[in-house]
Amino acid sequence: MKTLVLIGWVCTWYGGNFHGNHTYSGEIFDKNRMTCASNYFEMGTILKVTNVENQKSVIVRVTDKGAFTGKKIDLSEGAFKKISKLQIGVLKIVIKVLKKK
Repeated sequence: MKTLVLIGWVCTWYGGNFHGNHTYSGEIFDKNRMTCASNYFEMGTILKVTNVENQKSVIVRVTDKGAFTGKKIDLSEGAFKKISKLQIGVLKIVIKVLKKK
């Protein structure tokens, strides 16, 4: 199986107001878990997201969809904090698909 690597993408984060709500997958959203929202990837897909600026990476699972434009992924607050400061807000990233659902 070929590895899919996507370069030149951007992401943001979500947390606070969504914490404790149901995600698209039916799970309860926990802003501290290593998850993400995406309209591009299928629910359950495992992704490695790397911050282009500092090369820090995080492994996340797609559990939600989002109403966002101009980007394909929103990291949970906890996942975003693993690779950047929340104040940064928007990151240039590389995404590697580790496991498709």
